[in-house]
Amino acid sequence: MRRLALLLTALLLAVPAAQAEAPRPMVWGDSLAATLDPHAIFDVPSQFILLNAYDGLYRYQGNPPRLEPWLATGTTTSEDGLTWEFTLRDGVKFHDGTVMTAEDVVYSFRRLLAMNRAPAAAFSPVLKAENVTAPAPNKVRFVLSQPYAPFLSAMPLVAIVNSKLVQANTVNDDWGATWLAAHDAGSGAYMVDPDTYRARTSLDFNRFRDHFLGWSHNRNPFDQVRARPILETSTRVLALQRGEIDASDSYLPTDQVERVERNNRTRVQKDESMRVFIIRMNNRKPPFDNLDARLCFAHAFNYEGFNNIILRGFVIRNAGPNPNSLWGNPPDLAPYAFDLAKAKEHCDRARAAGAPLNREIEIHLQTELEQTTQAAQMFQADLRRLGINLKIVPNTWANITASTSRPETTPDSWIHWVSAYFIDPENWIGQMYDSRFHGTWKASSWYRNPRVDELLTRARTSLDQAEREKLYQEATRLVVADSPDIWVYNTVNLRGVSRRVQGWNFSPVGSGGELRTLWAQQ
Repeated sequence: MRRLALLLTALLLAVPAAQAEAPRPMVWGDSLAATLDPHAIFDVPSQFILLNAYDGLYRYQGNPPRLEPWLATGTTTSEDGLTWEFTLRDGVKFHDGTVMTAEDVVYSFRRLLAMNRAPAAAFSPVLKAENVTAPAPNKVRFVLSQPYAPFLSAMPLVAIVNSKLVQANTVNDDWGATWLAAHDAGSGAYMVDPDTYRARTSLDFNRFRDHFLGWSHNRNPFDQVRARPILETSTRVLALQRGEIDASDSYLPTDQVERVERNNRTRVQKDESMRVFIIRMNNRKPPFDNLDARLCFAHAFNYEGFNNIILRGFVIRNAGPNPNSLWGNPPDLAPYAFDLAKAKEHCDRARAAGAPLNREIEIHLQTELEQTTQAAQMFQADLRRLGINLKIVPNTWANITASTSRPETTPDSWIHWVSAYFIDPENWIGQMYDSRFHGTWKASSWYRNPRVDELLTRARTSLDQAEREKLYQEATRLVVADSPDIWVYNTVNLRGVSRRVQGWNFSPVGSGGELRTLWAQQ
């Protein structure tokens, strides 16, 4: 009888655990990338896929971002900076149960370089596919054609894919691109559900219980995360307040911050970021091929009015293309000031030189991000006082970036942010103003200055940090003097979040989109 009683007690104690309900799915209300292929696109929405469905050899964690070994346990480098050897972690599984080997890493980098899409830009100038090899099942060797100082910093850009799975779904030598656009071949903490995926519309993630880090760090992880973008800002905020979504995008307009924080279901997650707000100008298209025209526009934007009144001081004025907190900025760099009298002087000079400032000039904005509309409308009003007709063109991120492959199709001007993808000046000034990157959205101002090209080339190849600092400072001074774009602020990330979502682990790289640490408060 005593044994029976003990057995019944054990069974009763087991019932609550067996019947314990998993938290209801988390609903992520941010934008989705145009494709799930992590080697095909390079923007903030694609980082959401990379951080959650995939792993890389290294990953940034925390704020300020720390570069930590991930699928690798460490690396060694030759004295000349050309040979890098990574030791891989044992026992990492892909979502289909296949164990990762060095051949998967080799294939991933060769695929990236062969496709030569946006993420490849950080590696293709210095790395050839045949120089990525596997000297042992747990080692990968990279031999660069020349030293590349940001090599390790850029490593988190590359997702490691299941080579056997991708090769099994390759058609007509497409490197599996058609299949991987709507499936995943990763080892990340969450797996894509391909049956419910609809490009830019819906994406469901299911928790991968065999992730190499395990789940002991998370007290109540979400078994499912559903990404459901809502394009209109007020609709998105209302959905958050009603509990229909659990997180908004990270560009929450400041006039909505108080509204979100007043609601007892929601809060605003505020994190200092390294995201720079920029108004681009197409330097290959008149009138912006004229320096005075660009300076006219640079002095016609009301920085203080936008940053401190419209954005209520949630941001920090930015004098140049790099985030304020990043090394390589000249310590005395002065930002352009809002000065309509000075703007008029430059406009008059530009007109005298034949710059067509009397034509209608377009500025393209991202309709899903209200802040771009606010900036364009304010700019439009001030330029009107100078006799300049600025036409506001509603657009989307996907359409704008697709148009920037050629100067003829790139808009006159457009508004966007440059976020942290890897922590090195190469991520900002290096890929924005070196003409070798023309044809990418990052270099879409089509700026060219041979001296700047030379300085940026030397900076990325030097292994002397002090020298790199000096080179980036000189390049930054030249770029700012040429005013190819308008740099407005360094942002504070503002994301509306349900109070039931805990475990926030923000990193500027990925804009806080890593789901692995999030847990549900019951």
